Amino acid sequence: MDDGFLMEVCVDSVESAVNAERGGAGRIELCAGLVEGGTTPSMGLLQVVKQCVRVPVFVMIRPRGGDFLYSDREVEVMKADIRLAKLHGADGLVFGALTEDGRIDTELCTALLAVCRPLPVTFHRAFDMVHDPLVALETLISLGFERVLTSGCDSSALEGLSLIKRLAEQVMPSVLCVTSRFFPPGGGITERNLQRILEGSTASEFHCSARSARDSGMKFRNPNVAMGASFSAPEYSIKVADVAKVRTLNAIAKNIL
Repeated sequence: MDDGFLMEVCVDSVESAVNAERGGAGRIELCAGLVEGGTTPSMGLLQVVKQCVRVPVFVMIRPRGGDFLYSDREVEVMKADIRLAKLHGADGLVFGALTEDGRIDTELCTALLAVCRPLPVTFHRAFDMVHDPLVALETLISLGFERVLTSGCDSSALEGLSLIKRLAEQVMPSVLCVTSRFFPPGGGITERNLQRILEGSTASEFHCSARSARDSGMKFRNPNVAMGASFSAPEYSIKVADVAKVRTLNAIAKNIL
């Protein structure tokens, strides 16, 4: 924590992790599949990231994209991934689980928290899909989650600002970590909106990807083939955390909090 706030940067590569730390990130959330909102990263990625950075690395535990209603087999995968992440040096874990009626799955969360301990745990943006966020927040605190990642149950933290402020009034500011969607039209948390979001939310942590695109080093390119779905990033444009963006966001936050 620095000057009363903490900046968490979500990354999906070693390069992004190193850039995030260089820019002043206080914590890293390590994921794969950012196009799907983040899924469990490989343990190889975790190992190498831990060798390259000193800031805490929290590992996403999410076996697939889509909703947060998990089958018994998916739960077994999540438990196995938690154990492996702990084995390979994770400093904390990040997960979320809901019932079919949009409430916190307290039974599953309790079971997963037991596997995670003694590491701290963040409840991720499954929170933004709940039926009643005020009740859900109290549930998560009672279960023992250290923090909750939220955009105020809206498409961006700016749009969800009024709810984030109400949530922050219920708990200590350090419990809430403010974020925005990774791929919305116009972007998530940026240099243009961070001041308004932090001043309006009273949260003491914020979460962003702070990415820029860089061109691939490939000289031969086949324009007729794409490796991913039509909405995914082009193969020859690689998105990584941008040191300059991270530094700028850091500087803005330091002047506010």
